[in-house]
Amino acid sequence: MRCALISVLLLAAASQAQAADPEAGKRKAEVCGACHGLNGISVSAEIPNLAGQKAKYLTLQLEAFKGGSRKNALMNAIAAQLDDADIANLAAFFSGLPGAGGGTATSEMPAKVATTRVRFPDSYKTTFTAYTKINFPKKKQVRTYYANEIALAAARAGKPMPHGAVFFVEVYKTKLDAEKKPVMGDDGFLVADKLAAYTAMEMQPGWGRDIPEILRNGDWNYAVFTPDRALKPGVNQAKCFACHKPLTDTSYVFSLKQLQDKARMKN
Repeated sequence: MRCALISVLLLAAASQAQAADPEAGKRKAEVCGACHGLNGISVSAEIPNLAGQKAKYLTLQLEAFKGGSRKNALMNAIAAQLDDADIANLAAFFSGLPGAGGGTATSEMPAKVATTRVRFPDSYKTTFTAYTKINFPKKKQVRTYYANEIALAAARAGKPMPHGAVFFVEVYKTKLDAEKKPVMGDDGFLVADKLAAYTAMEMQPGWGRDIPEILRNGDWNYAVFTPDRALKPGVNQAKCFACHKPLTDTSYVFSLKQLQDKARMKN
């Protein structure tokens, strides 16, 4: 009886493996390529390689991300959109690729995911509205948020963000005390020290057309700029897409409520 049961389980497992479609997995894996490389070799040391991993291992990890037992904001958002067939096909595809050493990295990323259309809004100080400030003590940062008039008008009217909306953020490193902890000001905000970067999100017609649906945030694009206002090299906006993906009810904007509050105050 036990042997018969084992045989049934093995046959079921074999049948499931045969049902997986590596070619379908390859098509689906385009979105994975933004972080894990088009060839399954990751783009940075902090991201694992997928090429050559065992299919069962990959399946279990994707199922764990989907179910939430394994926590990672980016992967939880992606895996939640995968069905059982997607998971099986992805596992079959990546397990069939030649593996690489742990120190190997790749520069192969899907250009349409990695490339942004956002440009630095030179006049933001005079034409945008500063609507909130947020502390990030773990990152030892404080950030000031701006929105252009199109975004502000939509927030005032209680409407979804339209094309032409732009959000812009100044990211500052904080002053540190003798124990290397961020210094809190009397206003309740961490005390800004040096400008570290700018971040931006902008929505224009057609900007989401080439982004895979599993990542697409409508027509939004994202960007990071250096303190001298140049696009920061090597930024992977797929991480931005995945992080904002669950925010469909707020036009993919984390700080929409703060903008709405500011818009009502200015009304």
